[in-house]
Amino acid sequence: MAEVSAFDILRAEALGDIPHGFFGSSGGAHQFGYGGPGEVSQVRNLRAAAASAIVEGAPLAAPHQVHSPDVVAVGEPWDDAAEGRPVADGLVTVNSGIALGIVTADCAPVLFADEKHGVIGAAHAGWRGAHGGVLENTLDAMEALGASRASIVAAIGPTIAVRSYEVDAPFRDHFTEADFVHFRPAPVREGKPRWHFDLPGYIAARLAQAGLQTIQDLGRDTFSQVERYHSYRRATHSGEPNYGRQISMIAIR
Repeated sequence: MAEVSAFDILRAEALGDIPHGFFGSSGGAHQFGYGGPGEVSQVRNLRAAAASAIVEGAPLAAPHQVHSPDVVAVGEPWDDAAEGRPVADGLVTVNSGIALGIVTADCAPVLFADEKHGVIGAAHAGWRGAHGGVLENTLDAMEALGASRASIVAAIGPTIAVRSYEVDAPFRDHFTEADFVHFRPAPVREGKPRWHFDLPGYIAARLAQAGLQTIQDLGRDTFSQVERYHSYRRATHSGEPNYGRQISMIAIR
């Protein structure tokens, strides 16, 4: 397994002493997604070592992500195998010693905690998941476990920044006029209008509208920070056959 010291872990002040971490690629050495490059056994071992870096010996509960609004309440952790994991894009739990994990590669990992009531959550929020309600559904699921909306804090981890996220009119058409504040004009390309989309800003706005008072955006751009993060869009632009994923985790000690 990888040495704990080798991990590139970013933490959020908003989450305080709650065990958590947004793991980077460590210069491309670490790839945490089963759909990415590398042998399945290597990915599994790396994910287990990362979970142990959050809470020693903690099993990892990470879903099979599909850009859905669906959330799973984790009672007992499942086998962290490449196949057969629950299909969802949000996780919540009140159980200690389990590391909730979300993999990303431009989409935003969002970690939640209500330390007062002992409830945590994690969500995979690309534009589609955020637009579809995965953030609000995660908050609802935390409340169902005893959390209070007023006590929940959220941290938005490394994700593609507005300057790196150029989109076209069909993309913008998914949103309402009220959301257009999250689009900034970009140069016309091939005679067609373009915009830059502020994904973390859109996520933060939805969380604020949902009633959260403490929302921290860590402000790390997966696209431009080549040495630190994997990026689906960067790999696509470079014509790479596959792309890596980072992982973000949170646990109750």
